[in-house]
Amino acid sequence: MMRAEEAAAAVLDAAGIDRVDLACTLGSGWGGAAGELGELVVELRADQVAGFASSDVPGHSGTLRVIRTAGGQHVLVIGARTHFYEGRDVDAVAHGVRTAAAAGARTMVLTNGCGGLNPDWAPGTPVLIRDHINLTSASPLRGAHFVDMTDLYSPRLRDIAREADPALPDGVYAQLPGPHYETPAEISYLRTIGADLVGMSTALEAIAARAAGMEVFGISLVTNLAAGISDEPLSHQEVIDAGKAAAPRIGGLLADIIDRAVRSS
Repeated sequence: MMRAEEAAAAVLDAAGIDRVDLACTLGSGWGGAAGELGELVVELRADQVAGFASSDVPGHSGTLRVIRTAGGQHVLVIGARTHFYEGRDVDAVAHGVRTAAAAGARTMVLTNGCGGLNPDWAPGTPVLIRDHINLTSASPLRGAHFVDMTDLYSPRLRDIAREADPALPDGVYAQLPGPHYETPAEISYLRTIGADLVGMSTALEAIAARAAGMEVFGISLVTNLAAGISDEPLSHQEVIDAGKAAAPRIGGLLADIIDRAVRSS
């Protein structure tokens, strides 16, 4: 927690502000959205801020940015997500969210690129996360820290998102440890237990955000159909390519949702 406070102080000092209003972690495929949010106030290399590291994952910027929206609110954009499969421990995974909370953010927006289990959701489809299944066998919480996960993904913010785009579907996101993709048998299992989306991030961060008292909003970009749903082989390049193709649309959508969220908070 002390490292999060140190990181937050460094970001706020560099930006010359007292607090941020909202924070957003940009996952695979969402990197172009930052440019749609407003005016850049400051950009920092993540590995120069306490507790962060440069990202080795293609499609992640490896930076922390503070952006001022047209309405004058400040958004912390985290382009340096640590994934559970990187082996740094669960506190490193939660560090971005905890830094956002320490910087004053009341809302945490979590985005990701993911595999889709619904064949009707073509690559490039944004899907609201209404719930998750944490299959990492880990938690960012320790000790007798009992946190309610009912309505973890804010119904209020999902309603705001549908004001921006009434056609947005929603689904249940399953986080697995990775870094390998799932087998067709595993995807069949995930469908059986109620998952609509599968990826390697988000759930652990959402738990940490709820524990820190933030309102949580999650949105996935379907970048590929999961193993066994399609006959095509899976690759991270496919994730990047789908994100690039969808960037103009999802960047504007995310900016609209965030603008509505900060104005309503």
